[in-house]
Amino acid sequence: MASKFVNLLFLYVFLLLQTEGSASKSWIKAGYYSSQTELPVSDINSALFTHLIFGFAYVNPSSYQLSINSSDSQKFSTFTSLVKRKNPSVTTILSIFVSGEQSSIFFSKLNQSSYRKSFIESSIRTARLNGFQGLDLHDVKPSTRSDVESLRTLLADWRAAIDSEAQSKNQQRLLLVMLAHHTPVLDTVTFPIDTMNKSLDWVHVKSYNYYIPTETNVTYPHAALYDPSNKAINTNHGIQEWKNRGFPTNKLVLGLPYHGFAWTLVDAKDNSIGMPASGPAGTLDGSMFYNFLRWYIRNNGYGAKCVYNDTYVMNTCTMRKIWINFDDVEAIRAKVSYAKKMELLGYFAFQVGNDDNWALSRAAHGNDEARQKKQRLQIIILVTTAMFILLIVTVMYFMQRRVLHWGIWKILKWPVSDNDDSNLQVFSYRTIRAATNNFSSQNKLGQGGYGPVYKGKLKKGQEIAVKRLSKTSNQGLEEFKNEVLLTAKLQHINLVRVLGYCTEREEKMLIYEYMPNKSLDLYLFDPSQQHILDWEKRVHIIEGITQGLLYLQEYSNFTIIHRDLKASNILLDNQMIPKISDFGIARIFSKDEHEANTDRIVGTLGYVPPEYMRRGIYSMKYDVYSFGVLLLQIISGKKNSCMFGCDENLNLLEYAYELWKDGQGMQFIGSTLDDSSSSCKILRCMHVALLCVQENPIDRPSMLKVYSMLKSETTPVISLKKPAFAIKEDDELAKQCCTCKENAEICSVDDATISQVVPR
Repeated sequence: MASKFVNLLFLYVFLLLQTEGSASKSWIKAGYYSSQTELPVSDINSALFTHLIFGFAYVNPSSYQLSINSSDSQKFSTFTSLVKRKNPSVTTILSIFVSGEQSSIFFSKLNQSSYRKSFIESSIRTARLNGFQGLDLHDVKPSTRSDVESLRTLLADWRAAIDSEAQSKNQQRLLLVMLAHHTPVLDTVTFPIDTMNKSLDWVHVKSYNYYIPTETNVTYPHAALYDPSNKAINTNHGIQEWKNRGFPTNKLVLGLPYHGFAWTLVDAKDNSIGMPASGPAGTLDGSMFYNFLRWYIRNNGYGAKCVYNDTYVMNTCTMRKIWINFDDVEAIRAKVSYAKKMELLGYFAFQVGNDDNWALSRAAHGNDEARQKKQRLQIIILVTTAMFILLIVTVMYFMQRRVLHWGIWKILKWPVSDNDDSNLQVFSYRTIRAATNNFSSQNKLGQGGYGPVYKGKLKKGQEIAVKRLSKTSNQGLEEFKNEVLLTAKLQHINLVRVLGYCTEREEKMLIYEYMPNKSLDLYLFDPSQQHILDWEKRVHIIEGITQGLLYLQEYSNFTIIHRDLKASNILLDNQMIPKISDFGIARIFSKDEHEANTDRIVGTLGYVPPEYMRRGIYSMKYDVYSFGVLLLQIISGKKNSCMFGCDENLNLLEYAYELWKDGQGMQFIGSTLDDSSSSCKILRCMHVALLCVQENPIDRPSMLKVYSMLKSETTPVISLKKPAFAIKEDDELAKQCCTCKENAEICSVDDATISQVVPR
């Protein structure tokens, strides 16, 4: 909001004046943020950082000026203002990517003064226009002596230009920093140490990615602080080299990687450091973001052995033939302590979007009582000042608010389609507020990943359900527009109907027909409600879901991949007719398309097929897999977040498969369905469900085949293979299952959603 921005800006300037004299001596707590990450800028916990570095800008090969991808332009322009809302004193820096393919472009014209001047001027101009307070040259790697001399000249000219610009315009001088190799020596060349010391405010030391699975088939640590086996490739050696070459340690900032790497072991027993490997594991190149890595270990690490190695200062995790090395909180704390002991300037996190609930950033941040006392005193002074300023800008605040709301309304109020005849209604905020009794808690039906859902009643008596986007939600405008535009084109009795939407006052609300019997998960997993769904009702629900998916895949004008089919997204009307809902992450295929690939992994854990989790591939077989999981839940009443079997180590798919294989399928069926007259039909459903969750999508039937097998008992059923995500060996599982009569289970939180970019 405009008034908050004005106040925070004033507070930042005031704090900057108070701390300007000691800024160069303060402890740096920096973090890189990539424009490609799923983490919204507004969700960054900027209070944990003194500096946030936004990446990346690139060098245009023809003009040799900075260029920004058009898709990232809005993020660039709003980054500084957004992160300062939570931390007005945070300093923002624009990072220029000059590694990889960009390296040859960068050095190609660096020795020519005209191009060098063009680069310098465009970098300063871009930083100022987008509100950044510094510039970062990211991962520069000179390969020849000529490159070193060109870099030396650039840094000297760049510093002179920055100083001149600040003096001529009476502005604060931009920071100039650089991310460099963990040692000052690259093969046969050495960084220009003297010029770097004179021209740069500090240097980020790239203390990670020493070894990666695509380049070495040995399990070496990628970010070891110490390495007894190789004293030349570790962080401590690099820091000592910078020091010995004459670069001051109080201008070095230590890198903390928020990612790790996974190798596939040749022999599961040889699982220590330096053991033979056959290549990457988990992802295409073995790299794993920390948040993805933690999820991967929790969901795939049955019997995993995770330890902290204080010799190398790193964490390792071994899962059968998978060996992962990364930095967890223990390693992060140890490296920050090392940086303080070596009197470095601070640390930087790479990258903040990879953190898991800010666990690593909080571990690095630590506690400083003296600094906290100083901050509390500053807060008292600043709050008093802010109250005075607030009185002055009250009129301006309300004027800006009216302009802002009107502008956003015009941006978001788009036509659904030029030739759309779905008659979606645009509701006013006042209408929805009145219908939901001002969004009262008594009207609240539940809470999802999108936000809260309210029951409402329009003036004419029509009951509605209102889904309101939460400001803390991972979803946003893209999912909102996707659901409105998609559901406007879909009409089927087994799909929930969207009546309209509201975008007034920065809101994003979807208005649905009201479903009085709520969602299917309420009846499947609540023991007090399970008896309501007898076998006849469940068959009716299964048929309805099947018909809805058939419409999406076969009978609509486009092929629709829902990508989030689960019990909580199956709503039930007053006649218990099932309706598929929540098309926020659905995707449209043309009829001649069969599959697609994405870098953005979204969905609900337990319902996502393996090919999507591992390679980002999705097709119609994605929804077939989710339907198979849902069908197993309907006939069993069991959650897929539980562990089953005598040792409580089998997931839902494994447990169903083992019982089916041993001819004990009826033990899997829920107690409320103990109907011997329907046992054959129930077991046929179980067989079809297991076919739907096969590891290979080719082995899964189409929804047309599923419908035929469920509808007609004469249709032959395909033989089964082991389902996806099965872990135990067949004979070992057989021994366990044969000795167990009671089905014990351990459950975790169900319906955990994922929104993850596949690691590098």
